[in-house]
Order: sequence, then C-alpha cells, then structure tokens
Amino acid sequence: MLFLCHQKTMKKEALERQKEKLLKEAKEQQLLQMNKGVNVPIIWVLGGPGCGKGTQCAKIVEKYNFTHLSSGDLLRAEVASGSEKGKELAAIMKEGKLVSNEAVLLLLECAIKKAAASSKGFLIDGYPREKDQGAAFEKQISPADLILFFDCADQTLVDRILARAAASKEVRADDNEETLKTRIATFRSNTNDILAQYTEKTAVINAERAVDEIFADVVSAIDGVLAKK
Repeated sequence: MLFLCHQKTMKKEALERQKEKLLKEAKEQQLLQMNKGVNVPIIWVLGGPGCGKGTQCAKIVEKYNFTHLSSGDLLRAEVASGSEKGKELAAIMKEGKLVSNEAVLLLLECAIKKAAASSKGFLIDGYPREKDQGAAFEKQISPADLILFFDCADQTLVDRILARAAASKEVRADDNEETLKTRIATFRSNTNDILAQYTEKTAVINAERAVDEIFADVVSAIDGVLAKK
C-alpha cells in the first residue's frame, strides 16, 4: 500500500513538473513572438552615481524620440498606481527588502510591450545592475543592441554627488564620502562583470568632459546601431 501511494505521489509530481515545463515553454514562445516585433534599438545605459547619465538620457530622448525606461521610476509608478501589484511592491520596500529581479523584469517587459508599436527605441536606464540580470533581460525580453557606459573616476563621482547634495534642500543619509565610496566600489565591481560579457556591444564614454562633447560620442554610437537596424 505504501509503495502504491509513493508511486502515485511520484506520478503526480512528474505531471506537475511536465505542466510547469509546458507553461514555461509556451511563455518563452509568446515572448519570442512579441520580440519579433521589436525592430527598434534597445540600449542599456550604465554609469555610476553622478556620472551624468540622466542628462544624456534626456538629450537622447530629445534627439531620437526614444522611450526612456528606468526600473526605479517603473517601481515608483506601479506603487503610486495603487494596483494590487503596487501594494505588494510597497509592502516589500517598506520592510526594507529588495524587490525581486523577476518583478522588475516583468515591469520592464510590460512597459516595452506597451510602447513597442510606436517607439523608435528604448533606453533602459540603470539596468542591469549585475551580470545575471543582463542575461535574464536578454532571455526574457530581448537582446540589447548597445550598452552606453558613462565612465568617470571614482573621486569625480564622489565630488559631483557631494556638490549636488550641498546644493539640495533634502539631506540624504548616504550622501557622505565614506558611504559614497562603498556604493561606488560595489557599482564598479558589478558593472565590470556586466561589461565583460558584452565587450562588442559596449561603447565606453568618457563622462568627465563637457555635456555636448559627451553627447557627440553618444550620437556616434547610436547612429552606428541605427545604421544596422
């Protein structure tokens, strides 16, 4: 009797695994079909805090009319919407926990799908933050066409953030030199791992120059991608 029960349990578990596999394959096929319609550039925009990528993203949007998507903005918008998903995310963040990569990817996927028909290109700002996220993005959503990495010396980043903090009315607890250097070191380590995976797709931009000089290099990199699309 125990043997028969064990067999039934194993059979049930095998059926559940098969069901999960089929659902996963169906979703992957659905995503592949969706991605066939994404014939515009997908660009990851990376850079340390204070590198000026926000300024450059605004200029890219103005020139190319690309869709600018920030994972942080998408999270805040979902929370502000008051949706069930937004309430779940708010509860997670309120407890000081990190929102799962799966949740962030779903928000990005939905935003890209929603704008795919009319968008001329997508700027994915500040994502991926680590190498596994990059692989997950390309598998679940679409391969990136270009990575713009705005490179600054660590001390330049620290000086810029401290100057920005001094001019702001809002004082952040992490806007001090010691904490900033720790944040930057973590960013640097994670980003180096990401860039090592995508050397052929990466344009390293010297971000210690004037805004227009930096943007000239950005335009050159983007135009190179557009010429191949």
